[in-house]
Amino acid sequence: MDQPAEPELQTKPAAPARGMHDMTTGNVRGHVVRMMLFVLAGLAIQTLYGLVDIFWVGKLGEEAVAAVALSSNMMFVSLAVTQMLSVGAVALVSQAAGRKDNEEVQRLFNQAQSLATAAGVVFLVAGLALRHTYADALAGDAKTAALSASFLALFIPALALQFTMVGLGSALRGIGDMKPGLIAQTASVLLNMVLAPFLVFGWISGHPLGVAGAALATLVSTIAAVAGLMVYLARGNTFLRVRFASWAPDFPVWGKMLGIGLPAGAEFLLMSVIMGVVYLTTRGFGPEAQAGFGIASRIMQAGFMPAVAISFSVAAVVGQNLGARKYDRVHAVFRESAKLTVGFMLLFTLVCHVAPERMVQVFTGGAPAIDVGADYLRTVSYNYVASGLVFVIAGIFQGLGNTWPSLMASAARAVMFVVPVVWLSKQPGFELHTIWNFSVASVTFQFVVCFLLVRRELRIKAPRT
Repeated sequence: MDQPAEPELQTKPAAPARGMHDMTTGNVRGHVVRMMLFVLAGLAIQTLYGLVDIFWVGKLGEEAVAAVALSSNMMFVSLAVTQMLSVGAVALVSQAAGRKDNEEVQRLFNQAQSLATAAGVVFLVAGLALRHTYADALAGDAKTAALSASFLALFIPALALQFTMVGLGSALRGIGDMKPGLIAQTASVLLNMVLAPFLVFGWISGHPLGVAGAALATLVSTIAAVAGLMVYLARGNTFLRVRFASWAPDFPVWGKMLGIGLPAGAEFLLMSVIMGVVYLTTRGFGPEAQAGFGIASRIMQAGFMPAVAISFSVAAVVGQNLGARKYDRVHAVFRESAKLTVGFMLLFTLVCHVAPERMVQVFTGGAPAIDVGADYLRTVSYNYVASGLVFVIAGIFQGLGNTWPSLMASAARAVMFVVPVVWLSKQPGFELHTIWNFSVASVTFQFVVCFLLVRRELRIKAPRT
């Protein structure tokens, strides 16, 4: 297809709508860093949900910690679906914003809300119906399974509400408006931090709820965050408005969003499969091993927040510049975001080599759990740089509107990890450390595949002038 004539590209752009940030001009690194700081703050706040739960529940015993840790795999399932919705919405909205097509941005925003709401209802019904089966399949003993099912009864509705959060926040991210989501999340986590000990231990009320209390605190806090975002979209300084009359499904639009987002969602499902395999292969080592891995994986998620934040930021910046046909800036986004990510990941690698035990000890005093968690952090830290760059490349693919190459690389990693680990787990003398070694090898392979594929995609979608 022929590109528009050059004079058309040089015409003065329309003024940005209220709340929209134009990222097709100005310093590329500055846009990435600005977006990253907002996303990073939001991710830090979101991660505090999990850390607060683990901190307070850790005082109830190893089985309670393992029960809450098992919820992380269910969370990966919800993230897989919400990521699918988010990626499609951000890609289409950011590209429309780059073209300065404000009416299309508004229409896509409301279609994203209707799609997210429908998906959230399906997740809620399925999750509640299967929670006992899920807990029994992954828990190391009957007590842990019972506690996990109790926690999930209230945690699954909180995850379902995250679909609404994603639907509201994705369009805001596509136009570069990050403050409303950050404010809502900040207020939500503060509320969660206050509520959690009162509900878990029954302070004042005299009725301790245990692990269910931690889940209830998360649910109430999530409801508050959704309500805050709805108020902003009704009265705030943004041209985006929730219009229920525009929620009637436009199936071609839904199909386009899902077509872009499906591979990204499938990537998270593959991560869920990998996490599930780890929990299944650690069952024979007892709840202490599962608790140690659960704590360490939460710590690792916290350490990966800068890379994830950069990935989320890159998608919107690339999308706007692709929509504006400023291809040199698309390549510049890749270079600058890669540099930032390598720096953050090298620092986190150093921390995990110097003080892994101290980080795990914050959440548990059990020596077996500490040993497992520290060994995990120390070993898998060898692939932190590669993992961070995989996140960045995923963001590039999202902004370009083609996430299938990223899924191909993730699938290759999953096969390389799952098949040998499952087989080896049935052999005599199998050790947990073997799992961590295969994780390092599989992620390194995934990075190599991702890098080769993204170079090809950039040549096709954003040819240099």
